[in-house]
Amino acid sequence: MRLLLREEVEHLGRRGEVVNVNRGYARNFLLPKRLAVEVTSDNVRMIEKEKKIYEARLAKEKEEAEGLARSLSSLKLTFRRKVHGEGEELYGSVSLVDLSEAIEAKGFKIEKRKIHLIEPFKTLGEFEITIKLHPEVSVPIPVVVEKEEE
Repeated sequence: MRLLLREEVEHLGRRGEVVNVNRGYARNFLLPKRLAVEVTSDNVRMIEKEKKIYEARLAKEKEEAEGLARSLSSLKLTFRRKVHGEGEELYGSVSLVDLSEAIEAKGFKIEKRKIHLIEPFKTLGEFEITIKLHPEVSVPIPVVVEKEEE
């Protein structure tokens, strides 16, 4: 079945593209969620109009994200945690919530889902997280986990 995408669908295509998909995928997922429409001349015109509005909004969001990225580039997060034994393993870990709260304490309001952390930090050391502010704008932030002095 040929459909015209209204939104970007991961592993399928971008907004405004014509794609061929199975009828079941179209009927059960894409059409009910309004991610795609059937290919007609009216729908093509409608999608082109929506695409222009979307691209203008995306350009504005990218500009705002670049400004925030410049501000965030000087940020460095430091955490002091208790360790057990002679090793460098932490009691607990430095998690996404800890990172989000530390960034917010520095005066930046960033959604947790924009912070990319593969797994919580469980040892002492220097790490790096990435904050993805926009599909084309991301900022690396250094994170240092130090031993808490008793």
